[in-house]
Amino acid sequence: MIWLSPSFPVGAFAFSHGLEWAVETGDVHDYKSVCLWLDDLLQHGSGRSDTVSVALAYKAVQAHDEQALQELTEWVVAAQPSSERRLEALMQGQAFALAIKSAWGHPRFTELCELCGPDLPYSIAFGLACACHAIPLPAALRAYALAFVSNLVSAAIRLGPLGQTDGQRVLSVMLPAVEATALFAQTAEFHEWGGSAFYSDISSMRHETQYTRLFRS
Repeated sequence: MIWLSPSFPVGAFAFSHGLEWAVETGDVHDYKSVCLWLDDLLQHGSGRSDTVSVALAYKAVQAHDEQALQELTEWVVAAQPSSERRLEALMQGQAFALAIKSAWGHPRFTELCELCGPDLPYSIAFGLACACHAIPLPAALRAYALAFVSNLVSAAIRLGPLGQTDGQRVLSVMLPAVEATALFAQTAEFHEWGGSAFYSDISSMRHETQYTRLFRS
């Protein structure tokens, strides 16, 4: 929970994951539309695929399958749908890895980060750290999926569609979807990795040229 808290220095506050464009167009504008947006990401989009990435990285470490870990890392980097989403994944991954090495050091974690190379996505880095520190996978997946939702709820509050109370309502309503995403990821195989939340991906592309913006993605 410490690693996924707002105080952990990964810079999550600077990214909206394409949400800022959807707010700009008016497609996300209130409590209900935020819930629908997040539910789509958890069921079909990056919330689902990133949580599966955590699980697959974790299992590769446990199995000492370095080839699978390298292939997974390359796949996750290559599959980012826009330059900003790539920046978001890699900047947070690098920042997370640096903070773990500095404050929660583990020789195996450092070794695995070097194996994966400089392009280390956030989901992979988190999975490696949890495996190295023997954090139970179910707890790690639930925490990761909840942090994914919480970060976007925070972005929605800052962008205007939600107030603080509605933000808490969204988190409460999204808990079953968070749990379902974590349960799916726990047993998912590599061929089940992926997503199809096209409007979220397009929003992240549109955001690259958005005239006025608060966020980096």
